Amino acid sequence: MSEINKADNTMPQVMREIFSGGLVRTVISILLGFLVGALFMIGSNKEFIESLGYIFARPGDALGAAFAVVNEGYGALFRGAIYNADAETFEKAIRPLTETLRLGAPLIAAGLGIGLTFRVGLFNIGGTGQLIFGMIFATFVATRLELPFVLHMVVALIAGIVGAALLGAFVGFLKARTGAHEVILTIMMNYIALYFFTFLMRDPALLQETRASGNPKADAAAETALLPKLLGDNYSLHWGLIFALLAVVVFWWLMERSTIGYRLRMVGFNPDAARAAGINVEKTYILAMALSAGFVGVAAANQTLGTAIGVTPSSHANIGFDAITVALLGGSSGPGILLAGLLFGAFKAGAPSMQVFGVSPEVLGIVQGAIVLFIAAPPLIRAIFRLPKPQTTNALEAIRKRIFTRGGGSK
Repeated sequence: MSEINKADNTMPQVMREIFSGGLVRTVISILLGFLVGALFMIGSNKEFIESLGYIFARPGDALGAAFAVVNEGYGALFRGAIYNADAETFEKAIRPLTETLRLGAPLIAAGLGIGLTFRVGLFNIGGTGQLIFGMIFATFVATRLELPFVLHMVVALIAGIVGAALLGAFVGFLKARTGAHEVILTIMMNYIALYFFTFLMRDPALLQETRASGNPKADAAAETALLPKLLGDNYSLHWGLIFALLAVVVFWWLMERSTIGYRLRMVGFNPDAARAAGINVEKTYILAMALSAGFVGVAAANQTLGTAIGVTPSSHANIGFDAITVALLGGSSGPGILLAGLLFGAFKAGAPSMQVFGVSPEVLGIVQGAIVLFIAAPPLIRAIFRLPKPQTTNALEAIRKRIFTRGGGSK
């Protein structure tokens, strides 16, 4: 039991170290990630490899090939994710930006949920399972209930949030009552949720009608439950972006201005000091996991209600795992996660364009992995650029004083 307590006390310290780097280290990590991606593009380019055979005779060929492939690769990313200057009309030129916003919306919502648990000193690796549970609830409401337009959409959205929150609360309950580690619990719940979802879609009485195809697929959501388009039928961008932005505002208020957020942050800084101040740490863990999964549920509703086709077991689109990266890059703050989600939405939107120009879209996965590596390894960044070590001890002591001042030191 003492080893578990040591691990629980160490994790918040690790997260404080990761999140205390500020804007400078984040920008450096992003730039280094793109640099790593550029190196992989250069190293896999045929022209560059061929020019290595006579590089000392004509080094300009190697440099020209390296510059060309990086310029084409990241240029294609920009055209596929932000603005396509080669498009025939302005409508088509800004379509990449709308796709970035559409694909970034669920990443923002899910990233907020994962970031919330980081602020409480927990590691929620179960975003995928929670998103799937939200999709189950949202799909059931969107396909089995008949409600007026708007009301049907709102009820389905709430159902997605509730479904995800229930699974998160269950994980928090097991941690609080048994001491089981949330990482193990959430990882296992991912598998349970995925196979349970597949089981439901194979049963005609539950989520789908009888189909000849062997691929499980849920019924399409009713038209009254679909998220309305934001810019008309010519674009796929829908109200999922609005709900993601509202989630950012709610997250900011919850964590920075509310009493609940104060308690969540106190438990994240030091559970023992929070318990001494009268905060029920176990109940806080349950609440934190439920709230975290609730934000993931917004992403689940986005995936379920965003298109007029039924969801499949792959509709989670790895959003639950990508949200971990978004939360880390965003420093678990509302504005940071918003920007990080848009960045990774741009990666998703621009990947097909890179492939058209002969650059493997997997390079973007390498860029993402490199960014996370640099974000999650503060000593590495400090060693490369000789940055000062952040002073977190004084801040922690100040928080402890605030706890005892408010709580009066009573149990």
